[in-house]
Amino acid sequence: MIALMNRMQDLMGGLQKLNFVAPLLLRLYLAPVFWVAANNKWNPFDSSSSLDGTIGWFANSLELPLPTLMAYMAWATEYFGAILLLIGFGTRWISIPLMFTMIVAATTVHWQNGWQAVASSSSAFASDKLGPFQFEDGGAAGEKLRAARSLLEEHGNYDWLTEAGNFVISNNGIEWAATYFIMLLGLFALGGGKFVSVDYFVNKRFRDVR
Repeated sequence: MIALMNRMQDLMGGLQKLNFVAPLLLRLYLAPVFWVAANNKWNPFDSSSSLDGTIGWFANSLELPLPTLMAYMAWATEYFGAILLLIGFGTRWISIPLMFTMIVAATTVHWQNGWQAVASSSSAFASDKLGPFQFEDGGAAGEKLRAARSLLEEHGNYDWLTEAGNFVISNNGIEWAATYFIMLLGLFALGGGKFVSVDYFVNKRFRDVR
């Protein structure tokens, strides 16, 4: 039995050759997330796009200090961060400001809405039945969900609208920001990964890292 367990452990240890896959998938997942977030703030290749809306939101709704500077820093971190994550260059370095943006987003935008990014379907039926990770104002999301469902049932084909899944409404909680933070923390620990990142070849060439 011990020999069999040791053999299984040896087989599992051999999977370490594939340890580059995890950071690769993390990078490929996060790159479009931040690319879309950045371009929603400002697409520099679209003449009709500007950062004014984000600056105004930072100044008036979030009441952040130096809103213009903060808006440009947030945009640049996400825009260039997406590119760097995609190619795996400076992975650990860019993970730091990206994690900071997630902390700012979680604490200034999402915190008051609790954990869940999407309102629990149970709140569509009873506002006092909150999900285990919802704060008290989760009931407001439930009220909105009930109202939307009522309108859809009265004026639309509700069965067709929900044939692929239940109708949901955003609760705008910290769930996604926290998830992205944890993924970035993983990249900070793992780096860009072997074989499929610029970091690997730079380290191999200039730092003799295998």
